This record gives sequence, C-alpha cells and structure tokens, in this order.
Amino acid sequence: MARQNWNFYQTKVILNFRGNLIIRMDLLIIKKLADVWIENELGHIFKKYNVAEFKSPDDALSIDDYYKTVGYACLYKGLGETVDQIPANELTISIFRESYPREMFEAMKNLGMEIKEQYPGIYYISGKQALFDTQIVVTKQLDKETHRTLRILSKHVREEDVRAFVEKAVQMSEPGDRNNVDAVLQVSVSANKEIYEAIRRCDKVMCEALRELMKDDLEKREQETLLKTIKNLMDTTKWTAEQVMAAMKIPEADRGKYIAKL
Repeated sequence: MARQNWNFYQTKVILNFRGNLIIRMDLLIIKKLADVWIENELGHIFKKYNVAEFKSPDDALSIDDYYKTVGYACLYKGLGETVDQIPANELTISIFRESYPREMFEAMKNLGMEIKEQYPGIYYISGKQALFDTQIVVTKQLDKETHRTLRILSKHVREEDVRAFVEKAVQMSEPGDRNNVDAVLQVSVSANKEIYEAIRRCDKVMCEALRELMKDDLEKREQETLLKTIKNLMDTTKWTAEQVMAAMKIPEADRGKYIAKL
C-alpha cells in the first residue's frame, strides 16, 4: 500500500472541566483515503477516521476502558473545525491488547452488544449500544505469519516471532518504516530483556541485525550517558564544558552538539 494513501498521527488533548478534572488524551488517529482497500485483516473495518488505543501487556481492559475509548472518539469527532466535519459513520475504534478480555466481553454481552470473532484474534463489536464500528484485537491470538509486528508487542514474546520480525525488518529502508521498527523493538525489548539477550549471545548474525535496527536508539542512549557524565564532571571539578571534554578526549568536531544540550 502506498504510503501517501495514509496519514498516521498522534495527538494529545488536554481538557479542563471547571478547574477540577483534567483529561489527557493520547490518541493514534489513522486517516484513510476513501478508495484505498486494505489487504491486512486489521484494516478491513477501517473507514476515513480511525481511533486506535493500545494497551500495554500489564494494563487491564474493562468495560470502563472501552467506554473511555468511545469517549475519546466522541471528543475527537466533536473537535472538528466545522459542524459534522467528522461524520460518526466514518469513524471506527480499534483497541489492542495481548490477552483475551473475558470480563469486558461478558459486560458487553450483558449490555446487549454482539461480539463476533471476524478473524483469528480480531473481534467485531456491534449492536445498538455500540456508537461506532469497533474491533477488539487480542494480539496473542493473531495469525503468527500475518501479524508478526503485533505479536512481538507482548511480555511473553516467542523467539520465532522475534527472529521472523527482525529478518523482515532489516530489509526495510524507508525512514518512516525504520522509525516504526525502532519503536516496536523498544517496547518489545523492554518487556522481554532475557529472550533478546539470549538471542544476542547465541546468534551473531541476529545480534548484528538487532544492533543495526536499533542503531539510532543506541547512539541516542550513549549520547545521553556521555552528556550526563560531562555535567557531573563540570559540577565536581568546576571546569568548563570544553575543559571536561578535552580531558575526556572527546573529538573537537563532536563537542558542539554536547555544548548545545548543556
């Protein structure tokens, strides 16, 4: 699918009600052109405006979380620049979570909503109580060949999924794709440090592939550590930044970027 057919963006909305309640909304909005057909099962429900909510592996998913996401979608609709700029029938909701939300589904059924497993791990919610077309995605039930990316966003990731994802990711060259890969790996690695360390120790090729994919992030962390060391030495020795960096033998060509951040 051509990248220009899509507009992915995150937005943060802060609402203050009577000075007492502040709601912070972190939304992922996926805007789709009307004539675009999405082959991936996750996108079959998509219309023009699509609100996505991702729950971390440790987050609960209750009926209140569902209604909170519906509320976000309602607010997003209501924040259009003109009346009905975002039609309700052109807006969908997708909620992603690793495990099956049994209690939430039971609560939905008690409210008269219908739950249908449209595809493995992808449940469509319908009925009069559902304001928008909605899908609940249970990532660990997804087809392992089609949805590698979402399957590694788990705290119980499988080695075969990591290897398949990395092998595919190293072939991506577009900056946007590489940024997305980096973001996915950061989340997956932080939740599964032991398995990633095991892969690095046992497989030199995979270790180099992971290092290449996360190169920018590793460089950023190294720079942050070095910058912290420079600041600590400046406080301890009362030297200038130039004196500290000279003592640390930091190349003169690199010193400007650190000084700009001090």
